[in-house]
Amino acid sequence: MSGTLRAAGPGDAWRHYDAPAAAALGALQTLAFVHTWAWALPLATTAWLVWRLDAGAPRRAAWLGWCYGAAWCGAGVWWLFISMHRYGGLPAVLAAAAVGALAAALGLFLALVCAAYAHWRRGGAGDVALLAALWLLAELARGVLFTGFPWVASGYAQLDGPLAALAPWVGVYGMGAVLAAAAAALTQLLRTRARGWVPMAAVAAVVLAAAFAPARFTRPASEISVALLQTNVAQDDKFAADRMPQTLAWVARELVAARADLVVAPETAIPLLPFQLDDFTPGYWDALREHFAAPGRAALVGLPLGDFERGYTNSAAGLAGPAAPYRYDKTHLVPFGEFIPEGFHWFTQMMNIPLGDFARGVANPPSFAAAGQRIAPNICYEDLFGEELARRFADPATAPTLFANLSNLGWFGDSSAIAQHLHISRLRALEFQRPMLRATNTGATAIIDHRGRVQAMLAPLTQGVLTGRVQGRQGVTPYAAWAARWSLWPLALAAAGLCLVRARRR
Repeated sequence: MSGTLRAAGPGDAWRHYDAPAAAALGALQTLAFVHTWAWALPLATTAWLVWRLDAGAPRRAAWLGWCYGAAWCGAGVWWLFISMHRYGGLPAVLAAAAVGALAAALGLFLALVCAAYAHWRRGGAGDVALLAALWLLAELARGVLFTGFPWVASGYAQLDGPLAALAPWVGVYGMGAVLAAAAAALTQLLRTRARGWVPMAAVAAVVLAAAFAPARFTRPASEISVALLQTNVAQDDKFAADRMPQTLAWVARELVAARADLVVAPETAIPLLPFQLDDFTPGYWDALREHFAAPGRAALVGLPLGDFERGYTNSAAGLAGPAAPYRYDKTHLVPFGEFIPEGFHWFTQMMNIPLGDFARGVANPPSFAAAGQRIAPNICYEDLFGEELARRFADPATAPTLFANLSNLGWFGDSSAIAQHLHISRLRALEFQRPMLRATNTGATAIIDHRGRVQAMLAPLTQGVLTGRVQGRQGVTPYAAWAARWSLWPLALAAAGLCLVRARRR
C-alpha cells in the first residue's frame, strides 16, 4: 500500500500530458537558433524536462527525452524536406518520412541521456554535474558518429546570451554542457530552495569567470576591403543549360568589376568544371585568371574541380598573382548530397541530385595567402565542425587570420536554414576570435567580426554584392589551442570520467 502512496505530488495530475508537452517544448526552443531574443527559451524548456525527469523512472525518462529530442531535431531540420521533395523529386510522403526517421534517430541520444540521469541521480548538487556530463556526451556523439550531424546543437542557441563568454574557452559543446547544468541547477533551486543556491551559484561563477577573465587572446592584423557575391540562382536553375550563360556572365562581371582586395563567390558559383566552361563562354576561366594575375587583386571562387579518373571535388579556387591557382577541396562531405553512404544508393537513385558523389580533400589544408591575409576557406556546413577548423591553428605562426565560408543553401528555399547557418558561422567566429566572411547563393551573405557580430549582410534571396572592410586577427584562443592538439577528446574524457564516478557510487 505504501508504494501506491509514494507518487502523490503536485505535478502528478499532469503526468499524462508530459509526452506531448515535451515534444511541444522541444520544438519551441528551436526558435533560439533563429532569433537572437529567444536565447533563454532552451534554458526554460530544459529545466522543465529535468523537473519531470526527477519524478520518473528511467524508462519514462527515456520516453520523455526522446519526445523532446526528436521534436527538437525535427523542428530544427524540417527544411531537409524541401531539398528532397522540391529539388530532389522524392515523393512528399517519402521525403517527410525520411525527415521523421532522421529526427527519431537523433532523438535517441537525448533518450539515453535522460534514462541514465534518472537511473544515476541521487539528489543534490552532484546531479547538476551528472546531467551536464551526460548532455555533453550525447551532443559529442551526435556531432561525431556517422560523420556527425550537430546541427542545432544546444550551444548555438546561447550565441546572444551570457554563455557566449564560454565560446573561446570550451567551444559550442562546452556551452551546451553548461546550459544543461544551469537548467538542472534552476530546477533544484525551485524545488529545494536553500540547497539549490549552491549549484546555481557554481554555474554562475563559471560563466562570470569566463566573462571577466582576460579574453583578448587575439590581436588585430591588417585590414582589407572585401566584396562578397550573392548569386541567388534557384536550385532547379543552377544546372539548366539555358540559364547557364546568364549565370556565368553575372559571376564573371561582378568578379572583374569588384574594387576590393578580396572577392569571394559562393559554393559552385561556377557550376561547371573549368574545361566545360568553353562550351558556353570560350576563354572564360583563362580570362578570370588573367584578371586576378595583376597585383592587388585576389578572389576565392566556388566551383567543382577534378576529372573522371581522379574523382571530382567540391572546391574553391584562389586566384592571386601569376602563380597557379590555390585549391581548397571540401573535406567534410554531406551524406546523400555529396557522398552516398554504403547501402543507400537505392535512396539517392530516387532523387535527381547532380554531382552526388565527391572525393574528399585533405584534412588540414594550407590557408590561401592573399591581400596580406591567411584566409581559411570552408564550404557549406564544414563550419559546423569547429574541431576540424581548429586543426589549422596547430602552428600559431601559420594560423588563419580570417575564415571564408562559401555556401549554397538554395537546396532549402526560404527556410530557417539560412538563419541557423548564420548562427553557426557567428559562433565559429567567436570560438576562434576570427572574422568570418560568408559568400552564399541565397543567403545569408554577411561580414562577421571576431566577436561574432554581424557587421553587414545582404537580404536573403536577392542578387547582389556585399562590400565592406574586415580586419584579420592573430593569436590563438584557448579553445583553438586545445582543440588543435586533441580535438574533442578533453571534453569527452572529462564527461565520461564524471559519469563513471557517479555510476560506481550508484
